Amino acid sequence: MFLSLFFLIGVALSAAAAERSFDFTGMREGETPSGFRSSITGRGEPGEWRIVTDEVPLVLAPFSPKAPVTPKRPVLAQLSKDRSETRAPMLILDTEKFNDFTFTTRIKIVSGEIEQMAGVAFRLQDEKNYYYVRLNAKNQNIAFFRYVEGELIGPISAAANVKAGEWNTLTIESQGPKFRVLLNEKEVLPWTEANYVLFPDGTSKGVFTSGKIAFWTKADAVAYFTDARMTYAPREKFATVLIRETMAAHPRLLGLKIFAATNDDVVPRMIASNDEKEIGAAGEKVERDCIRKGGTYFGKGKDLALVTMPLHDRNGEIVGAVRVVMTTFLGQTEKNALGRALPIVKGMESRIVSGKEFLE
Repeated sequence: MFLSLFFLIGVALSAAAAERSFDFTGMREGETPSGFRSSITGRGEPGEWRIVTDEVPLVLAPFSPKAPVTPKRPVLAQLSKDRSETRAPMLILDTEKFNDFTFTTRIKIVSGEIEQMAGVAFRLQDEKNYYYVRLNAKNQNIAFFRYVEGELIGPISAAANVKAGEWNTLTIESQGPKFRVLLNEKEVLPWTEANYVLFPDGTSKGVFTSGKIAFWTKADAVAYFTDARMTYAPREKFATVLIRETMAAHPRLLGLKIFAATNDDVVPRMIASNDEKEIGAAGEKVERDCIRKGGTYFGKGKDLALVTMPLHDRNGEIVGAVRVVMTTFLGQTEKNALGRALPIVKGMESRIVSGKEFLE
């Protein structure tokens, strides 16, 4: 396990979801949780992420009337007060990426002269590409922003009762490109879908369907975090999901196979298939030529037609090849086979953001 014995992560797997909790109570004051990486967006000093002791009101009433209502216990804190206005310290969980999830944490904004902001970054690709939701105790609001290639885009915001020195519970639900936000169990930002951003070079970016997660603050804000937990869908290869969902949308298909060259392999291999036993098989000349040169290839077998086409990402780069296996009929021609396969492949391509994400 990546994390120290003092930083406990509980994982309970089921057929539908996994659960993970982040428990800082076993850590000593002044420690920094392992398995995380401190980083920043913008300019300024890195954050100072440490365990401190603070009073945390109980979520449920104590069993004993003699028990303290606000017991003291270890919590995670960002303590640096660097006043750089563009600075956004993050503590990134660096051991895993997540697809769909629900993440909840309690946040207390302690102080800040320039800013009084704290929240959660998610769908994090790197320090220049991620989403985040933050609470603002100065302006009494909550907002969603995103960084795309270092450009700040947003906000989507709503008024919220956020006071410095008080604990608030932030919940983010994320499904594919959509998300919603709850504050203290009440919806404040309804389901919203992030749109692509068109850059001057003609590329479109800014929709992230998986990524890392991080605790986030802004400028000189000091903030505490506790009771963080996540329910999430166990990760599958995107190509596997693409095959399964395309087959479900086109039940008359006999098969779908995706080939790609990974780890600088000269020969592409099958990375996803409706028949899992085939995965890993080497591609043939058709698949190699399809990936290297583009173009479309047609073949016929007994009672079936094969069409192999390149798979492109949103920016038009070839990321692999797909073999579409269909039933044939009397008078089947190459032209009408391509006409049947093309909308299926185009539908697959509309979901491929980049080659990197496609191969994960």
